[in-house]
Amino acid sequence: MTKLFTIVVHGGPFTSQASYSALQFTLACLDAGHTVHRVFFYQDGVNNGNALLSPPQDEMNLHSQWKALGNTYSLDLVVCIAAAARRGIVNTDEAQRHNKPNHNLPAGFELAGLGQLVEACTVSDRVINFGTSD
Repeated sequence: MTKLFTIVVHGGPFTSQASYSALQFTLACLDAGHTVHRVFFYQDGVNNGNALLSPPQDEMNLHSQWKALGNTYSLDLVVCIAAAARRGIVNTDEAQRHNKPNHNLPAGFELAGLGQLVEACTVSDRVINFGTSD
């Protein structure tokens, strides 16, 4: 029986194993025929949406991996707007609103509030968290 999943990523790409584990779990869900309703990046997890991340060439670029997975499976990759703004991650609209010279949230990722997380939790069969929420 297929399930509808929401994935919540609390950990940043370089601070814990959370982002990598969430990526692998999401891929495993999709490969097993399940549906992922939304991937919600929260707290330090919002750093996964930062297009300016530049990991060394011998390390996995988790931002690129998430973006590719989102494009391949048309995933809803949502970055918490409040947590992102706190960490200097903005899309074009937010960059203009806050008088910033540039944006660093690329197409494929969307800024939204916690209402998107609540909605995802109410419609999903399973909500899986990766990383700590402290």
